[in-house]
Amino acid sequence: MKDFKISVTGDYERLVPFFIENELEFSEDEPVPTDLVKCWNIMDDEGEDGERIIGAFVLAKREGEFIVDGIAIDPKYRKYHLGKALLEKGIEETKRLGGKRIFLVARAPGFFRKQGFVTVPREDAPNFFECLTCPQYGVSCHPEVMRLDL
Repeated sequence: MKDFKISVTGDYERLVPFFIENELEFSEDEPVPTDLVKCWNIMDDEGEDGERIIGAFVLAKREGEFIVDGIAIDPKYRKYHLGKALLEKGIEETKRLGGKRIFLVARAPGFFRKQGFVTVPREDAPNFFECLTCPQYGVSCHPEVMRLDL
């Protein structure tokens, strides 16, 4: 199996197009201030175009709570369990910073349930559920607000 390296990155702007390519919704104008905590990426330098992002994770805070502001893995690399590895980085950092829980909006809730997350009502989470304005919401996407207690 190929050995992948997860690296901290300060280049959030480079991650946004990767998230959009992997069908995560990102808005330039977020209605609630979001503070970036830390970003990670996984690069592959064996592609035809040179080095490219194959995985990314953004840990942030909203309304004083830690949130997964983005997590995605290129579909060709999902068999390597890179999503779990990135999620573990975010959980470790949240614990290191004294966080007691972490929230996310899941398009793939089954994956997150396997990692210990539970579905919670939107009103029990910080205001980061911006899906209601997305044309995919309720049609091809049925996200769940989830929380992991640490």
